[in-house]
Amino acid sequence: MRIEIFTIFPEMFDSPLASGIFRRAIDAGLVKISVHNIRDYTHDRHHTVDDYPYGGGAGMVFKPEPVFEAVETVRTQVEESDGIKAPPIVLLTPQGSLLSQEIVEQLSREPCLMLICGHYEGVDERIAEHLASTAISIGDYVMSGGEIPAMVVADAVIRLIPGVLGSAESPLDESHTTGLLEYPQYTRPPEYRGWAVPEVLLSGNHALIAKWRRDQSLTRTAKRRPDMLERAGLTAKEREFVRQLQESG
Repeated sequence: MRIEIFTIFPEMFDSPLASGIFRRAIDAGLVKISVHNIRDYTHDRHHTVDDYPYGGGAGMVFKPEPVFEAVETVRTQVEESDGIKAPPIVLLTPQGSLLSQEIVEQLSREPCLMLICGHYEGVDERIAEHLASTAISIGDYVMSGGEIPAMVVADAVIRLIPGVLGSAESPLDESHTTGLLEYPQYTRPPEYRGWAVPEVLLSGNHALIAKWRRDQSLTRTAKRRPDMLERAGLTAKEREFVRQLQESG
């Protein structure tokens, strides 16, 4: 997979790409990440990427010219070198669709992903309408720019690429992957400061462990994220289990 990132602060990506899952995926040859400075695609001596908004108002707005030129230049290079046509072009913005595991899974199946990091008051609407193929927000809050959201999207996508994680099963039971929050996890020692690991996890009975984990996921989701239950595809027995949980408070 190729990930092309467009930003006016490329230095923000130096440390994240040099460590953790990014480094592992890059070193293994499973992903190639390139960071492009949008200022390199300006044509004035000040490398201007923003301007005042038409109609007045606070803040500055990303100009369309350098963003279009940056993305279109790299898109052509990707097509010529790898034969990849029409990769998703994602604008990171508070006005985008809320990032979900479903969206992450869709993006992880793409051979190339282009991420535009918004900044300032926003971007010229022509970028959103005529260049980006989709817009994504990582939450209902506002950040100073799209750089950290781009890292979030890239991290979530990369970890789903086969071979990146140590075990192929690692992402299968995680929170949101199954539509529920993940069950509690424990490791050695079996008792710490008087707090014991649940006996069922020490039993070796895989059927009982699987049931316990599913019940714990249902319980945790009902308490912390009840909104997720409507989309989780529960069985009739599980819906009854949740109903009793909710009635008991």
